[in-house]
Amino acid sequence: MLRQYELVDLVKSYDPNADEDALNKAYVFAMKKHGAQLRTSGDPYYSHPVEVAGILTKFKLDSTSIVAGLLHDTVEDTDTSIDEIKKLFGDQVAQIVDGLTKLAMIEQKSANNKQAENFRKLLLAMSEDIRVLLIKLADRLHNMRTLHFCAADKRSRIAKETLDIYAPLAERIGMQAVKTELEEIAFRELHKDAYDSIKARLSFLREQGSNLVPQIISQLEKDMAENGIKADISGREKSPYSIWRKMQQKNASFEQLSDIMAFRIIVDDVAACYQALGVVHSKYHMVPRRFKDYISTPKPNGYKSIHTGIIGPENTRVEIQIRTHEMHEVNEKGVAAHWAYKQGERVVGKNFRWIRELLEILEQASNPEEFLENTKLEMYNDQVFCFTPKGDLIGLPINSTPVDFAYAVHSSVGDTCVGAKINGEIRPLRTMLQNGDQVEILTSKAQHPSPEWDRFVITGKAKAAIRRYVRAHKRDQFITLGQQLLERTFKGESLDFNEKAMVNILPNFEAESIDDIYAKVGEGLVTAWDVLKAVYPGYKQSKIGKVVKSFISKSPRKDKSKSEPLKIKGLVPGMAVHFAGCCHPLPGDRIVGIVTTGKGVAVHTIDCKLLEKFASEPERWLDISWGDAIDDAPHVGRLKLMLANEPGSLGDLSNLVARNNGNICNLNIVNRTVSYFELLVDVEVKDLKHLTDIIAALKASKVVSYVSRSMQ
Repeated sequence: MLRQYELVDLVKSYDPNADEDALNKAYVFAMKKHGAQLRTSGDPYYSHPVEVAGILTKFKLDSTSIVAGLLHDTVEDTDTSIDEIKKLFGDQVAQIVDGLTKLAMIEQKSANNKQAENFRKLLLAMSEDIRVLLIKLADRLHNMRTLHFCAADKRSRIAKETLDIYAPLAERIGMQAVKTELEEIAFRELHKDAYDSIKARLSFLREQGSNLVPQIISQLEKDMAENGIKADISGREKSPYSIWRKMQQKNASFEQLSDIMAFRIIVDDVAACYQALGVVHSKYHMVPRRFKDYISTPKPNGYKSIHTGIIGPENTRVEIQIRTHEMHEVNEKGVAAHWAYKQGERVVGKNFRWIRELLEILEQASNPEEFLENTKLEMYNDQVFCFTPKGDLIGLPINSTPVDFAYAVHSSVGDTCVGAKINGEIRPLRTMLQNGDQVEILTSKAQHPSPEWDRFVITGKAKAAIRRYVRAHKRDQFITLGQQLLERTFKGESLDFNEKAMVNILPNFEAESIDDIYAKVGEGLVTAWDVLKAVYPGYKQSKIGKVVKSFISKSPRKDKSKSEPLKIKGLVPGMAVHFAGCCHPLPGDRIVGIVTTGKGVAVHTIDCKLLEKFASEPERWLDISWGDAIDDAPHVGRLKLMLANEPGSLGDLSNLVARNNGNICNLNIVNRTVSYFELLVDVEVKDLKHLTDIIAALKASKVVSYVSRSMQ
C-alpha cells in the first residue's frame, strides 16, 4: 500500500501544481473514517481507496480526482455526509463522491435489476463529469485484482458484470491497458479451463520460438534503418481473452489464428507511419483482408493506428501495428492521455458523442433491462465506416443497415426514413452496409418507424427509438379501445360516465392520468367492471350479472361454430389466451402455454425458439393441449417460399392457395433477385393438416422452387 508521502510525490511528479494539502488531508481523513474496518482479504479497508488513488496516478489525473478516489467510499461505508465532504474538500470532489455513492447504494438496495439501475446511474453521473467513470474503473480494477478473496458465486457475478459493462466502457474511452486487465481477470474466473489451455499453448509457442520475437524485431529494425525511418519496435503476444474471443467469433482453432503475435512500429509523425507501411508491404507478403487504417478513420474512442497482417521475417504470420508516439500514448491511456482540466475547466461526459447517444437510449427505454440490453449493443466495437453524401464519416457495428445509419445521423432522420441509396443505387433498408459505402437516406414527413425494423437493425440507438414509437403507438390504440369499453359498459348500466368521476379514482389504479386508466383497460390489465365499481362502490354485483346477461341476449347471435373459442385443455376457465406470432401454432401442433403479463397465456409450439427465453422461469409454463372439439375458426400458418420472378407467378400462388381452401392474409417480400422472390406468406387454415396439404400443392407448382413452414 502506498504511504502518504509516496502518493503525494507520485501526483507532484506529473503535476507540480497539485494541491498537496488536499491530498494529505484526504489521505488522513480516509484512514480515520474507515478506522478498523477490514476487507474480505483481511487487509485494512482504507488500503482499498489508497490503492484506487494509486491506480489513478498512473492515469496522471488531477489532484481533484485523486482526492475523490481516496474518499469514494467514505459516505457509503462511514458516518461521513456529502455536506461534510463539500465543506472540507469543495464542490467538485463532493459531486464526484456523491455520484459514486449513489451507485453503491443502488447496488445494495436493488434486487431484481440492480445491474441495469447501477449502469443507468453511472451513465447519468459520468455525463456530468467523466471523472466519475475513471474513478469507478479504478475501483473496479482494484476489486478485480482482489477478486479471489470473494465467495465463488459473488466472483462469477462480478466477473460477468465486468465483461459486460466495465471492460467495454474502458475500451470506449480508449483505456486499453485497463480494459485488457479487466478482461483477463474476468476471463480466468468465468472460463478457467479455456484460460489455462490458451496460456499453456502460448507458453509452448514461447519455448519453441524463444528467439523468434527478438529475431523479428531485429529484422524490422534493420528494414526501417535501411530506409531512413527512425522507429521504436516492440513485440508482444495477444492476451488470452482476445485470442479466445477471436476463436469464438471466427469459429477457428488456436492454430488457425494468424495474429497471435503483434509487433508495434512507433515513429515520429504521420508521414513516417505511411512510409513504414510502404516498407513493410514492399518487403513482405500481405495477408488478404488484414489491413485496417485507423489513422484516416479513427475508432470512436480516438484510437489511431495502422494494422496489417503479413508473412513476416522467419516466414511467420504476424500483425504489424504502426503509429506515432502521441497516438501510442492516447491508445493506451485514452481520455486520460489528453486531460483537459485546466484552470477549473471540466470535461463533462456529454462532450463524448457515444455518451450523448447512450443518454438518448436512456430517455427512450421503457425499463432498466431494455436500456441495459440496448446500451450493451451500443458499446461493442464499431467495425464498419460509411459516408454521408457530404463526406461525413459514420462509424457503425458490423452488419449494420441503412436504418442504423439513419439513426446514427439523427433520430429524426431515422424516424422518417423511407428508403436508402447506397453508392447511388436504391437498396432495401435491410441491406448490410460495407466499409466505404456512401449512404443517402431518403425521408418523408409522413413516415413513421416500422415494427419490422426491429428485426434487422443492429445498433442500440435504433432499437430503442423503434421500440419507443411502437410502445407509444400501441398505447394510443389501448387508450382508444379502453375508452370505448368503459363508455359501453357504463351506458349498458345506465350510469353516468364522465372524466370528473375518473379523476377521483386515479389512485385506485396507480394511474397518473385518465389515459393511464383507459390504456390499462384496453390492454386488459384492468377490467371495465373494476373501474365501474371503483366509481360506484355501492353498485351490486348481482345487478351487474343480470345486466350482462341481458346485454348478451340482445347482441346479434352468430353461428355457434364460429363464435365459440377454440377449446384448449389445461387452462383455468376464463383465462385470456392468444396465439404467439413467433411460431403460429396450429391445431395438430404440440403446444405449451406461457403466462405473459397483461395478456394472459401465449400459446407456442413446443419447438418454438422463443421458449429458450423462459427456460429459467418454469413457473410461467403451462402444460396445455388442443381440445377434442375443434371449431372451423381460421388459424394463421406462415410459409417461407421461393417464387419465380415472372409475370403471373403471384396470381398462380394465390390461386393454388385458394383452390385448397386457404386464404392469404399477409404477404411480405423478404428478398428479391433477377430470377426469384423470397416470400413470407401468412395463410388462414383450419389446422396443421390443412397447411400441410397447401404446402404439398405448392411444391407441385412450376413457379414455386422451394416452400416450407416458417417458424419466425
